[in-house]
Amino acid sequence: MTVQTCLSYEEMSRKAAEIIAGVVRSKPNAVLGLATGSTPVGTYRHLVRMHRDEGLDFSRVTTVNLDEYLGLPGTHEQSYRYFMEEHLFRHVNLDPARTFLPDGLAADPVAEGRRYDELIASLGGTDIQLLGIGLDGHIGFNEPCGEFVRATHPVDLDPSTIRANARFFASEDEVPRRAITMGMGAIMGARQVLLLASGAAKRDIFEASVSGPIVPQVPASILQLHPNAVMMYAAD
Repeated sequence: MTVQTCLSYEEMSRKAAEIIAGVVRSKPNAVLGLATGSTPVGTYRHLVRMHRDEGLDFSRVTTVNLDEYLGLPGTHEQSYRYFMEEHLFRHVNLDPARTFLPDGLAADPVAEGRRYDELIASLGGTDIQLLGIGLDGHIGFNEPCGEFVRATHPVDLDPSTIRANARFFASEDEVPRRAITMGMGAIMGARQVLLLASGAAKRDIFEASVSGPIVPQVPASILQLHPNAVMMYAAD
């Protein structure tokens, strides 16, 4: 595991985009594991710029996202499909048929989790998995619990996650209480992992994740076991 401290969010975002762009350039048909939330927005902005100004080609790339809210269609402005369209997909030359997220409207979320894991396996896994980290140490929507859950699965969101995500909704009451998330099996199966964290509020959980005990109560701590993980932190 490599830990990098950046001077600013902008520097971290640029470096993260350069790492992802390097994967795409070296393997034009790369499978990218992507994340949502405020942290990767700057990274996506730089990738869009690289596509526009440097010809970074996404035409053969496949993307698989970590998670989706249960109960929201992809057209809902707070769905993660919509987020990805707004921040990356529609700004680069990705093939829409090769952009995948869990189905938030699946009638059977457990079966949907199995289908999603089978999809990721059929793609040969991800070449790089981009991650943010929650204030409670969650990655994807893998919340603190008694065990590391391997499979993609439905999850009840922790109250702290609901409060943190309320800023994207009109009120906390509108935040979905459940989601479906890629499990630790697919995340740890990525050939490279890139975790981003920024802001003073996340300093302690970042440090616990990179140097504390490996426990499911701090889900991101499992990344200490990954053979090729890059953990970036920016103070602002």
